[in-house]
Amino acid sequence: MDTLYVLILGLLIGSFLNVCIFRVPNKESIVFPPSHCFKCSTRLKPVDLIPVLSYLYYKGRCRYCSQPISIQYPLIEAANAVLYLILYLNFGLSILFIKYSILTSLLLVILTVDLKTMEIPDTFILFGFINGIIFLFFDKSLLWTNAILGMLLGFGVFFSLALIPGAMGGGDIKLMAMLGLCIGWKSILMVTILAFFIGAAFAVPVLLARKKGMKSQIPFGPFIAIAFFITVNWGNRLLTWYMDMIL
Repeated sequence: MDTLYVLILGLLIGSFLNVCIFRVPNKESIVFPPSHCFKCSTRLKPVDLIPVLSYLYYKGRCRYCSQPISIQYPLIEAANAVLYLILYLNFGLSILFIKYSILTSLLLVILTVDLKTMEIPDTFILFGFINGIIFLFFDKSLLWTNAILGMLLGFGVFFSLALIPGAMGGGDIKLMAMLGLCIGWKSILMVTILAFFIGAAFAVPVLLARKKGMKSQIPFGPFIAIAFFITVNWGNRLLTWYMDMIL
C-alpha cells in the first residue's frame, strides 16, 4: 500500500513541477493566475488536473477549446512518480527518501528547462542550496565538513572547465556546487565522472548525426541530473563492482 501512496505523491508533485517548468523561466508566479489553458485561457477545474488520467481521458486536448495539450504534462507526472518509487524501494520511508525525492524533482525540472532553454534559472539553484542546508541538520549521514568539501569540489572542477571557452556554462557550475553541498565530496566526484561518461555516450553520436563541429551546443544539466540519480541509488554498488573488476 505504501508504494501506491508514493506513486500518488509522485504524480501530484509532478503536476506541480509542470507549473514550475512553464512559469519560472518566464519569471511568472507559480501561484497566480491559477492553472488555465494556455490556448483559450479558461481556468481549469480539479477534474481537468488529475495527473496523467485527465490527459488520457480528454485524449491530450483541452476540453474547452479542443486544442492539443503538450505531452510534457503526463510525461513529467509519470516520470516523477516512477523516480519516487525507485527511491522508496532503495531508502524506504526515511529522511534520505525525503531529501532525495526533493532533489530528484528539482533536477527533473532543471533537466527539462535546460533542454528547452539551454539555461538553469538561479531560482532552482537557490532552492537547492536552501534544501541542502536544511537537511544538514537532519541527515546524520552527511557531516558539515563533507558537505562543504563537496560544494567546493563540485564548484572547483566545473569552474576550471569553464575557463575553456564554450566548455561549461555558469548554470552547470552552480548546479554542481549545490549538489556537492547536498551529497558530499565522494558522491559529487562520482556524479562528475558519470556525467561525463553519459554526456560523451550521448553527445558523440548526436554530433556525428548532425554533421556539425564541437561548437554544437548540448546542455549538460540533463547529464548531471541522470548521474545524480544513479549515484544516490546505486553508487556504492557501482563502486564495488568497479573495484572488484580491477582487483
